[in-house]
Amino acid sequence: MRAVVITRAGGPEVLEAREVEDPPALGEGEVLVEVAAAGVNRADTLQRHGRHPPPPGASPYPGLECSGTIVALGPNVPSRWTVGDKVCALLTGGGYAEKVVVPAGQLLPVPEGVSLTDAASLPEVASTVWSTVFMTSHLSPGESFLVHGGSSGIGTFAIQIAKHLGIKVFVTAGSEEKLAACKGLGADVCINYKTEDFVERVDVILDNIGGSYLQRNLNSLGVDGRLFIIGLQGGAVAEVNLQAVFARRLTIQAAGLRGRSLDNKAQIVSEVEKNVWPAIAAGKVKPVIYKTFPLAEAAEAHKLMETSSHIGKILLIP
Repeated sequence: MRAVVITRAGGPEVLEAREVEDPPALGEGEVLVEVAAAGVNRADTLQRHGRHPPPPGASPYPGLECSGTIVALGPNVPSRWTVGDKVCALLTGGGYAEKVVVPAGQLLPVPEGVSLTDAASLPEVASTVWSTVFMTSHLSPGESFLVHGGSSGIGTFAIQIAKHLGIKVFVTAGSEEKLAACKGLGADVCINYKTEDFVERVDVILDNIGGSYLQRNLNSLGVDGRLFIIGLQGGAVAEVNLQAVFARRLTIQAAGLRGRSLDNKAQIVSEVEKNVWPAIAAGKVKPVIYKTFPLAEAAEAHKLMETSSHIGKILLIP
């Protein structure tokens, strides 16, 4: 099969589409998916730099989500899945390829009304946002929510699902075009972080910046506020005044998705199917696709991702 290989740690130019061996034989509860499209995520660029290595036993190729067709079943796959099913999936790696092995617990049916290609944009963002903001931080109807990077893949999804659930949504983004896109998706308050500060008191913040935003995030939370950190684009180190944490009983949490156990991922995916998929089928949450590239142009896709000029998701097509 063809797959994108990280030839060495470095810039986008180190990505090469090559002929590689087919995936290993299917293990217990695994399926083989012929990939129709793969989502490009910020974590893939970190892996390319050598800073986000695949967990033990994972595919060496990048790609944390895909869509496609089941072409083979391993032993003891639940009976709901059969060869020929159109699916999308959360992956531990290997999405940038023509075929990928997926634990059955990480499969999702393609939502009603969504094309097979566009479905590749959903598993990672839906699983990230649902597991952090809702399953852990318990964001609830009537509360307020600030998402940084509102025009990112995570942001565009988070705005829509939060609005659907009756939550007031604040976003930060770095251009008027991006803020307009966020507004169009339903964001109530759009803040240009280059020209204004975010100081409104909110209940929950989803943050991909980390260190450089930590103090301001804490200052922006109301009583019993919850900060969930999912990225460190602004660094991993910060000096912080903890007075606000004491005074307003704040909670700071952080987590990734890739390193979680199979059981934990299966639980998240099951919750996503139960809670998010009906909203997508009803047209309340839509995939936001910025651009698709052929698999052989993965380097171009990474260049675009690293300019941060996109709005929504970038996909690769084998």
